[in-house]
Amino acid sequence: MQPNLAQVKKKLEECEQSHLLKFWEDLDSKDQDEFLKELNEIPLKNINSIYKKAVKTLNNDVKQLNKCIAPIPRDQIQVAKDVTEKLLEKYLEPAYEAISKNKVAVILLAGGQGTRLGVRYPKGMFSVGLPSEKTLFQLQAERIRRVLELANSKKGRIGNICWYIMTSESTDLQTQQYLEEHNFFELKRENIVIFQQGVLPCFDNFGKIILSSKRSIAMAPDGNGGIYRALQKNGILDDMDRRGIEYVHVYGVDNILVKVADPAFLGYCISKKADCGAKVIKKADPAEPVGVICKVDGKIKVVEYSEIDSKLASLRDENGDLLYSAGSICNHFFTTQFLKKIAKNHEEEIPLHVAKKKIVQYNGTFIHPQSPNGIKIEKFIFDVFQFSENFATWEVEVNREFSPLKNAEGKDSPATARRDLLNLHKMFIEKAGAKCESDVEISPLLSYSGENLDKFRGKIFKSRTVIGPSGDIINGDFGI
Repeated sequence: MQPNLAQVKKKLEECEQSHLLKFWEDLDSKDQDEFLKELNEIPLKNINSIYKKAVKTLNNDVKQLNKCIAPIPRDQIQVAKDVTEKLLEKYLEPAYEAISKNKVAVILLAGGQGTRLGVRYPKGMFSVGLPSEKTLFQLQAERIRRVLELANSKKGRIGNICWYIMTSESTDLQTQQYLEEHNFFELKRENIVIFQQGVLPCFDNFGKIILSSKRSIAMAPDGNGGIYRALQKNGILDDMDRRGIEYVHVYGVDNILVKVADPAFLGYCISKKADCGAKVIKKADPAEPVGVICKVDGKIKVVEYSEIDSKLASLRDENGDLLYSAGSICNHFFTTQFLKKIAKNHEEEIPLHVAKKKIVQYNGTFIHPQSPNGIKIEKFIFDVFQFSENFATWEVEVNREFSPLKNAEGKDSPATARRDLLNLHKMFIEKAGAKCESDVEISPLLSYSGENLDKFRGKIFKSRTVIGPSGDIINGDFGI
């Protein structure tokens, strides 16, 4: 139904945002219609409470937090490298069973553009310069295909893993076009579902919504925590029900080492009957810029490293390990029942977070601020951990599972991501009994985590090499 100007005007007056219609008379009828639609989609009834709730977090009291915070006991964290072969088989069994029966899905958080990488397209389309020139999207798609093969070989059933991809307004179209152009990297089209996360208005420092032009509002994605509303709004939870999906792996697009639909992690969470879980890395330095999974007032939460008192963050146990060591890496497990519970009962309770930003503003002319002039509001995916009734924590090694891509140069750059993946593949190939004298890249279609490489025992890789899906040498050479 077409929104009515009088109704929208009344709503704006009630929430003291009437300035948004300042240039209404300058617009033609088409622009007026479009602007009315945009205004009508904003939750104007709650807009002031959203702003107040968000800015309240700017005054979070670190001293108060320190009184109610506690680390997760080390004996409640399953360390992946300490898992025996027998125990690993125990975890893999329910995971492969679930995968082979179409009960597992993955959600890719792909709303980020590669702006800091110097490109104007989605991060998932970025190539870090591997010998194969594969992009993040391709690596992840091929890992899904390999997991399906592993499950099939164990259970004798060909299952499906639905790949849900959450985009943003800035990445949606390019992501769809890219995947279509590459035939979805041989995954079944019906098992790929692309949907958009939501947006929230940007505010100035006085709580007024910012105009980005005469006929548009400055908007920003609502953060990875917007996933819960997006799952409900876009019918994804209903789609999961129709498909019989029970377990979901969620991860961020920018980690080149991510083990998509990791059977060990999934199986651990399923075996533990967890409703929610997270992969973590073990922090060695309290200043390492990753949030820490801990307990606040007895509930599981992620606290930013900057929010913990430095003395508290530096505390170590009798083994010399940091007490607050469980570093969060945006890699999570959820049951579909838990996701439905959040969407139905707790979405409004998810905390709002504020980022002070330089936001282009229109006030008769375009204003390009030199310093932050407003705020963007977002939600974080991990802020639902507090609602978990049985939380699972799975600790992984950084060099095997975490190498984020964030910057054009230096730390967390294409160079470090490329190095980390090639180093991991070198570990795989040398564990299989071969020797590397140069870079070796292994197709995810051949090996997910180092398996299936016995044919290279005794070989010496003398030049930059790409090993293909069938173990064929696509590029480079090796000797005996």
